[in-house]
Amino acid sequence: MNGAELLAAALENEGVRQIFGVPGEENLAVLDALRRSSVQFVVTRHEQAAAFMAATHGRLTGEAGVCLSTLGPGALNLTTGAAYAQLGAMPMVMITGQKGVLSRKQARFQVVDMVSTMTPLTKMSHQIISAGTIPAIVREAFRIAQQERPGPVHLELPEDVAGQATPEIPLIRRHPMALPIAQPSALELAASLILAAERPLVMFGAAASRPPLADSLSEFVQRVQIPFFNTQMGKGAVTGGSWLYMGTAALSERDHVHQAIDRADLIISIGHDTVEKPPFLMGPGGPKVLHVGYLPATVEEVYFPHAELIGDIGPSLALLADRLVGKLPRAGALLPLRQQILARIAERASESRYPLTPQRIVHDVRQVMPEDGIVCLDNGMYKIWFARNYRTHVANTLLLDNALATMGAGLPSAIMAAMLYPTRRVLAVCGDGGFMMNSQELETAVRVGVNLVVLIIQDNAYGMIRWKQAADGFADFGMSFGNPDFVTYARAYGINGARVQTADALAPMLEAAFAAGGLHLITVPVDYSENLRVLVEELRGYPSPTAEQL
Repeated sequence: MNGAELLAAALENEGVRQIFGVPGEENLAVLDALRRSSVQFVVTRHEQAAAFMAATHGRLTGEAGVCLSTLGPGALNLTTGAAYAQLGAMPMVMITGQKGVLSRKQARFQVVDMVSTMTPLTKMSHQIISAGTIPAIVREAFRIAQQERPGPVHLELPEDVAGQATPEIPLIRRHPMALPIAQPSALELAASLILAAERPLVMFGAAASRPPLADSLSEFVQRVQIPFFNTQMGKGAVTGGSWLYMGTAALSERDHVHQAIDRADLIISIGHDTVEKPPFLMGPGGPKVLHVGYLPATVEEVYFPHAELIGDIGPSLALLADRLVGKLPRAGALLPLRQQILARIAERASESRYPLTPQRIVHDVRQVMPEDGIVCLDNGMYKIWFARNYRTHVANTLLLDNALATMGAGLPSAIMAAMLYPTRRVLAVCGDGGFMMNSQELETAVRVGVNLVVLIIQDNAYGMIRWKQAADGFADFGMSFGNPDFVTYARAYGINGARVQTADALAPMLEAAFAAGGLHLITVPVDYSENLRVLVEELRGYPSPTAEQL
């Protein structure tokens, strides 16, 4: 047995089923060991896409996804994916090759210090220097990647260590990890704050979307009957169809949902991670904030909780609810605002304008996606519209990135979701800018045989920055570009391609694509004049309400 074979066995021991990546000369021994293992190696067309896919695996399952690259140029292509997983709290293990450490017959050709490069982007970055240490190092890597707060880990395996002969070394068994539950004194303080509140409001943040939490969070809301809203990455933590749902904070202030946020005297912030663009801005005259999380809050200029409830979120909330049930006569004080907030957000959702408004695009996507259908967003202007307008009914069914917020992740993430859930409808929603950053992964999608529909929202520009440019009073400059004929581009990969040519054609076209199965690409033009009308002009004069207005 050599180091590469021991690595493959250790990965099998962790339950790894797939590894995504682009191999190189320095990990040919690893590739050969994987060939003879139960682990499927999925070749991608760019290392960045491999990292996005591995991170999405971690996000959806809670089990670390794995990606592989060679040294130097290949390893550097993983760095954006590392930051994506680090800021987004997605468990992932990255394995990169390296020249030999015992001898270097090629001197420093392609050699980059990847351990140092990856250190600030990961929870751990480590070079393996002895084959005999591989079982312990791999077990530690997966443990660190998956424990709270989840994130990426980097392992570098030099080619001579991969080929190093070693006796068969016992693998280290996985063991369950139980998190501590919040202390009784903290539970009493949290309960006292909630019992004293006149207008309480719950907020679900990114950490509330961890796969095991959905039932616990829904039960908490049902028991205490306090209305809730969510951050962008907290969407779906509790069903958006609930009668207590007040909306999503897609902007930091002055959006319709802030009518409730600004009136609240206590916000119970569950799972908020300040890597997200702030859902509201704390100030000296604002509401009190109770932070509920696996880990203590990160104090920021716009987020400084008045009390904290730290521990395993699900069991801790159950104990908190035990102290509150039947004692909150004012729990629903903010509910009268709900109908107006949701009605304002839904305006023009069925307007028959062509090119389509973003509201109409979101509306039509919602019509064709079942409750468990997964929509994977890239990053662009449409993300704000989906965050505001798309109602989620099942956890982790609207995957968006409000942490690193990098372009290019939408298509690889959707491929991963479609591989994990082959019987569920999966839709990738990409702007034309973000799509072209990793469009080559269409070939990967064809090769692995996923059922996937890709929707390209086309405005021939970097739309979100163009919106900010206009909102800040700058001249329209430097944002426009050309595009290929996306239908022809899709057909070049052997994919069904179509173009939406009327306002009422999108929903039937999406439905037909899903019904047919296989891989489809649809492009739809968008009228982004709504960005200024709704998100700037309509909200510009929006008054900050006072409690007396209730």
